[in-house]
Amino acid sequence: MYKTRKKEAFILVNGLVLLLSVFISLFLLERYAANTSPVILAGVPALVFLVFLISGSVINSQVNKKLQKKYLESGETAYLDEFIDRLRFCYSYDDLYKTFAEILEIKADCSILLVDRQKNYVLYNSPNRISSYPEVREKLSLNFELSWKDGFYFLGEKLGLVSDCKKARGFFICYNGIHCFIFNRYTRLFDLNIYSKFYEEFCRFFDRTKIIANLSEISSLTKEWEQLAEVQVSFLPHKMPDIPHLKIAAYYRPLVNVSGDYYTVLPIDSSRTLLMLGDVSGKGLPAALIMGLVMNTVKIIENKNDLVGLIKAVDKAIKNMHLQDKYTVLFLGIVDTDAMKISYINASMSDPIILTRAPDGYRIKSLASNASLVGIIDMDDVSVSEQRLFRGDTILLATDGVSEVMDEDGIELGDTDLFKNTLTESASKTPQQFVDAVVDLIMRYNGDKRLHDDITMMVVKVG
Repeated sequence: MYKTRKKEAFILVNGLVLLLSVFISLFLLERYAANTSPVILAGVPALVFLVFLISGSVINSQVNKKLQKKYLESGETAYLDEFIDRLRFCYSYDDLYKTFAEILEIKADCSILLVDRQKNYVLYNSPNRISSYPEVREKLSLNFELSWKDGFYFLGEKLGLVSDCKKARGFFICYNGIHCFIFNRYTRLFDLNIYSKFYEEFCRFFDRTKIIANLSEISSLTKEWEQLAEVQVSFLPHKMPDIPHLKIAAYYRPLVNVSGDYYTVLPIDSSRTLLMLGDVSGKGLPAALIMGLVMNTVKIIENKNDLVGLIKAVDKAIKNMHLQDKYTVLFLGIVDTDAMKISYINASMSDPIILTRAPDGYRIKSLASNASLVGIIDMDDVSVSEQRLFRGDTILLATDGVSEVMDEDGIELGDTDLFKNTLTESASKTPQQFVDAVVDLIMRYNGDKRLHDDITMMVVKVG
């Protein structure tokens, strides 16, 4: 009825606009034709029609509001309209069930059956009504299978479809495997236009609850990941140990909550200190597991002077995890402040260096790789290398997240003179000042772009 009256009102209003436009245009042309130029007279009908067209649009809008209030917001249809308004503010199934009961059952005397056809599970049915009868549910299950096309349909006396709404005793909504049957003895009195509104809001509700459920799951996962990140950070040194003749600072910034980067400082005796820094392949939970495994393996081994034994123990532990394609690059070094040397195994770490004072400033000495990746391939005979240390030397250990930061032209920081100059200019500073200078450079070089890797570094000052 609403749709019919709306169409009738539109034809009536626009017909009157056209007639009035013609009548007034003829009147103005006849009255002012003698004293007005032909150009102005030619534009009079168009101007008059435009004025009435705008007026007609305003009148149509007001008429539609009155018709909607009369046919959709009053009488029997008002119950469905009230339900739709409430449904817009439903965010859970409990909200939906409460709205079913308060409006459709109590006010509109409807019986509702809501079924998740994918799980073949009844979500809701009105107690002590037709929808609660087992034989009714069984027949509806046979008539309307999971593959039923989304939309709204009219139900007849025998629980099948009818095309004539005047013969309907209810209606059926289907959306994404959710079937909602609403039985009502005066369904024929509902305005036809209300069903499309009902269906649209019904779909929005289930889309909305799905999004909320996903967000809740993500929130739950986020809390778990945060807990995992807290556990992972607990493996790292909270405070650098107080070691004679060494000053140490570190920086750790994971790309996401959990990281594959790790480092530690373990005093062996009064003059020797074990330094470790590494990076596990990949991201996420597997990388975090390997990181924890490596840290724990190194900490529990008693003989930390045996670098070969340490790295082979780490290699064996990773391989025993049987995580596909998981490995680590790793630097293990012992700084001996009595002998003034560093003994080390560099398992494919690209950036370890020593900055040592020279007559013309500071020069960079590389702690070159001398071992293969750890945890994925057979390790050859591993040897320990040594470098002499001098008072005032600075050792920099860093993951590739530092040197591989790129600018807007795609140039990696580690390939620039800017990076090398920053290192040599910062070599005379304290370890923390050195770290701050490098971090500041990374952020400026990267601009406002998102970083693409974890950033971890450790700086050790000797002397």
